[in-house]
Amino acid sequence: MKDPNQRNLITTTALVVAAVLTVVLSLLDHFLLDGFNSIRALVTFITTFAGSYFMVRYVVNEFIYEKIRLIYKTIHNLKTTKSGLKQRMKADTDILNSVNTEVVSWAEKQQEEIQTLKDQEAYRRDFLGNVSHELKTPIFNIQGYIHTLLDGGLEDEEINRKFLRRADKSVERMISVVEDLDVISRLESGRLELNIQRINIVELVRDVIEMEEMKAEKRDISIKFNERYDRPIYVRADGDQIRQVYINLLDNSIKYGSKGGSIRLRFYDMDENVLCEVADDGPGIEAKHLPRLFERFYRVDKARDRHAGGTGLGLSIVKHIIEAHDQTINVRSRQGENSGTTFSFTLKKVK
Repeated sequence: MKDPNQRNLITTTALVVAAVLTVVLSLLDHFLLDGFNSIRALVTFITTFAGSYFMVRYVVNEFIYEKIRLIYKTIHNLKTTKSGLKQRMKADTDILNSVNTEVVSWAEKQQEEIQTLKDQEAYRRDFLGNVSHELKTPIFNIQGYIHTLLDGGLEDEEINRKFLRRADKSVERMISVVEDLDVISRLESGRLELNIQRINIVELVRDVIEMEEMKAEKRDISIKFNERYDRPIYVRADGDQIRQVYINLLDNSIKYGSKGGSIRLRFYDMDENVLCEVADDGPGIEAKHLPRLFERFYRVDKARDRHAGGTGLGLSIVKHIIEAHDQTINVRSRQGENSGTTFSFTLKKVK
């Protein structure tokens, strides 16, 4: 379909041509008698007029009207798309904000991952340093005892027995460290399968107390277990592993409790769980140490702890065993004479 402007042009041209032909016919009738010259002048005039008209019309249409129409269409499009332009600008702004948010979030996540890697690297360094120290001490002791025996002590029966006993203790210490590390490794990796059963926690605690009484008596510490626990309290747990938990906690309380003091073992009904407590009346622990108390090899007082013995892994093993049961363990303490420390953990209660 032709453009309306083109149709107007054709119509106008047709009218002009018709008018011109009408004038020509009239003039032919009027000037027919004037001769051939008059007719030629008239034809020349009409031709010149028509040519000039179409030339002017073409120039106006091509160089003025088309440009004006283009400007008008542009203005019209701008007016009609003003609201759409605002929407696009808003959408672009939303996209930029979204991209900015994602970039900031990604950067924060990367920083967190970097910090986590740094923390893990620091933990690995500390762990390797602690393992090295724990194994290096007994190894050097054994080496010293052997050199003493080789340098002549072997001929002295009293000396050789004394140093052989010391070497034996150092070997036992190394074995304890390796075994404890193996237990933790299996617990962390899930390779240590728990034998979950219905056990009587009261009976288990009494058995552990009998095992630990001699150690406690050497430090003049009494272990108190209320006689009112005359009825069984059943929980779902691995009996051997929970026995190890109580042994480690009692050993810890005996080593660091006050001489002449006491250790109390208690249970509390917590609806679905049983809360188990091991509390002493020792000097307590500073608050700054409590968050790290269950870390491997972490010692509140390194000199005193190594003198007291142990591998520094007992509480870490306790934590891993309790968490393997999908339960929690906590410690509360404050530093001060007879302030004491209490370890408490939960076990699933059953009928």
